[in-house]
Amino acid sequence: MLPDIGVFGPYTYLVTEVLWGSVAFALLWRAGALRRAAKTIVVLYPVAYVWDWYTLKVGVFDIVLRTGVDLLGIPIEEHIFMVVVPALVVGLHETLHGGAASDDDG
Repeated sequence: MLPDIGVFGPYTYLVTEVLWGSVAFALLWRAGALRRAAKTIVVLYPVAYVWDWYTLKVGVFDIVLRTGVDLLGIPIEEHIFMVVVPALVVGLHETLHGGAASDDDG
């Protein structure tokens, strides 16, 4: 059984983003990949924003446990999510593969 984190009420989604964002930041820091991750996030963000805005607009999903603060037509938590997810992916990748780009893809 999963723990009920709904106890944070309207801040539940925000709390999870801060938690996972902290994990992503720690991985990126450890791998020395903060700058590389920032470049990736900047490139992905506009695509993620349009995708997120559209799926919310057409009703693909609804976010219940959120602050209710919107920015540019989507919840503030979704903006954070669009930073945290690629940061976590890049952080894991850089941690697993030594953090530095190399000619060896193996």
